[in-house]
Amino acid sequence: MLRLASFNVNSIRRRAPHVRRFLDRHQPDLLFLQELKCRTEEFPMGEFEGSGYRIQAIGQPGGRNGVAVLGRIDFEVTGDALPGEAEDDHARFVSIRAAELEAAGIYLPNGNSGGEAGFLYKLRWMERLRDWVAARLDAFVPVAVLGDFNVCPTPADLAPGGLPPTDALVRPESRARFRALTHLGMTDALRALHPQDAPFTYWDYGPAFNMNRGLRIDHALLSPELAERLTGCGVDTLARSEDQPSDHAPVWCDLR
Repeated sequence: MLRLASFNVNSIRRRAPHVRRFLDRHQPDLLFLQELKCRTEEFPMGEFEGSGYRIQAIGQPGGRNGVAVLGRIDFEVTGDALPGEAEDDHARFVSIRAAELEAAGIYLPNGNSGGEAGFLYKLRWMERLRDWVAARLDAFVPVAVLGDFNVCPTPADLAPGGLPPTDALVRPESRARFRALTHLGMTDALRALHPQDAPFTYWDYGPAFNMNRGLRIDHALLSPELAERLTGCGVDTLARSEDQPSDHAPVWCDLR
């Protein structure tokens, strides 16, 4: 079995203990992190000594975004930026090769800041991601994309009234570009195994978690070869219930 997981930690320096506990509970073979909020050299490597995980972190000057991959199996880093825009140095993408597949961890732009230009950047980013996935599918490479997509794919993926229709996470253009990924043949793992009740992955701070007024914006997309191997997928809400949690919960999926 191969277990893949993703966790938007909303600051790795604050949430390193939460990540370590998640690793102990679920023992994923590969874990992708988003929103590190630190420079590469500031990643708290010492917190993971003795865990058995190798870490590749991609931080950002200014400490806003940042992604990382933690593996207890051998992996080779194949990319540290999403191809397509040379000026894109926002630390939102990492890709690796391991266990006869290629996997990417992403922190997709939110699209609500920066006005219309910020939203158009989100759409271009999604189009570039589609191109990256399509190239691997065309080459018959099994591929997985995990992370914070900042998209609620359908109305079922947010609490009623959770966001206005003008929010970039639910705008038709965002959803159309998410569908473009599934139209390539990628499977939304959580929705596939929970067609009627896919759990949320994000709850704003305050009463939203206890009221289950959340969003499903963290996803694991699998190519056809990997989707055929899918045996389980879930959301670790325990991580969201801990003291000083991230506002996201980890997503995991199992492949036989």
